[in-house]
Amino acid sequence: MRSASVNRKTSETDVSVTLDLDGTGVYSVSTGIGFLDHMVEQLSRHSLIDIDLKVAGDLHIDAHHTTEDSALAIGEALAKALGDRRGITRYGTAYAPMDETLSRASVDISGRPYLVWRSEFSQHRLGEMDTEMFEHFFHSLAQTAGLTLHVETLYGRNNHHIVESIFKAVARALRQAVEIDPRKADAIPSTKGTLGGA
Repeated sequence: MRSASVNRKTSETDVSVTLDLDGTGVYSVSTGIGFLDHMVEQLSRHSLIDIDLKVAGDLHIDAHHTTEDSALAIGEALAKALGDRRGITRYGTAYAPMDETLSRASVDISGRPYLVWRSEFSQHRLGEMDTEMFEHFFHSLAQTAGLTLHVETLYGRNNHHIVESIFKAVARALRQAVEIDPRKADAIPSTKGTLGGA
């Protein structure tokens, strides 16, 4: 069973996350930030990765630590659930339209953390979140999950639509990448024989 739990506790946040790569997109998310909850729910629903995320953070300061540590914990759980990454498809690319907006995400579960971000916003905040935190969320996720992740908004105007299309595109790309390839279910998808980075 490809599932994992992670508990991350610092002086800034207390995070617990459980996920199942072979789920059906069932989620229970409570971070104290409504917009972040909504986006992690989208990530779960469209990747079919079950996610149970609970966070108590220092929101009296701002949303930074809660957003960052949520992503770090989800990424760590994702890496644990993947194990040695044997049998996975490894790559995934998806486009997600939302009304006037179109975003694209490409992921390589490579063990080499890297984020390329090409998306801009015309306002500084959405709900309780600074829009700059969305790039930071995916940077943090890529770091602990060991993902090479490319995210681009091809066009769009509405900031909510831009963010939501990004999360949905990443979710659908992850859904492809974590799936077991029935033709190579016993093999690590690399000529190196390992997906550990470097």
